Amino acid sequence: MQPIQAAFPATRLRRNRRTAALRALTQENSLSVSDLIWPVFIREGEGIEEPVASLPGVNRLSLDRLLVRAGEAVALGIPAICLFPYTDQSLRTEDCAEAWNPENLTNRAIRALKAAFPELAVMTDIALDPYNANGHDGFVENGVILNDATIPALVKMALAQAEAGADILGPSDMMDGRIGAIRSALEAAGYGDVTIMSYAAKYASAFYGPFRDAVGASGRLVGDKKTYQMNPANSDEALRLVARDLSEGADMVMVKPGMPYLDICRRVKDEFGVPTFAYQVSGEYAMLRAAALNGWLDAEKSMMESLMAFKRAGCDGILTYFAPEAAKLLQR
Repeated sequence: MQPIQAAFPATRLRRNRRTAALRALTQENSLSVSDLIWPVFIREGEGIEEPVASLPGVNRLSLDRLLVRAGEAVALGIPAICLFPYTDQSLRTEDCAEAWNPENLTNRAIRALKAAFPELAVMTDIALDPYNANGHDGFVENGVILNDATIPALVKMALAQAEAGADILGPSDMMDGRIGAIRSALEAAGYGDVTIMSYAAKYASAFYGPFRDAVGASGRLVGDKKTYQMNPANSDEALRLVARDLSEGADMVMVKPGMPYLDICRRVKDEFGVPTFAYQVSGEYAMLRAAALNGWLDAEKSMMESLMAFKRAGCDGILTYFAPEAAKLLQR
């Protein structure tokens, strides 16, 4: 039987896929442990690892258990942890004063982590929502989220975290002008070496639900966040926000959520060429985890494919709840 004559025999892209060795040699992107930042939920107490029902496999950790898990992360080569507090309801007030208390949960966690693991980069969240009685990232007056009145509070919060030893500050509030104000305050206070990773393109997304469960904010939000977080329909606006935050002193930028916004990641990286990160948010994690638990997806393969998608889109790193699991696979 005569072989079928190919139209273009000189171009057979399958040649480079024929063996594992050839596929490795021609792979365009790679994922490593050094690309991972592990978001961790913390709470008061001792000896606590409290499951978050809507985030299977994710726990709220008391500070003693945080140190144990952080040690495991360091052993796996994970370079950074990002802290998110589950704040007691009694500390959630309209003036949000707990946000810049030097002895609040986050600041105590920063000091404990830096004392135990000085090589581990500690990232924090800067926004008022964990401390705000109405669940918003800024002060609220007559139903309006106040941009300019919020910025001094965010600056105080940033300075308290920098004093505690944070390596990376993550303003996630989306108030206009907060990056410039925080950078100026850090320089004036002698914390000029502290890095700012701006949540520059943070969308008003439906994918944050399990996160709000994890930090105890579900059901407490008055209204929505559409007046300060981005419209999911917009793309060019993201570039304007990134450009502004870089001009104000941001060192790195983040796109949030992650997988539904890979086009934004690519546009940001191509346009600015700066360290670009994405947050694989709680809803993304929960969907993949639930499908795997139901046997609908291969847990390991879908997890790693999802993380590689961020690298293909141009990201330098990913905040992901999968970090410890992915790190173990990457060490095989």
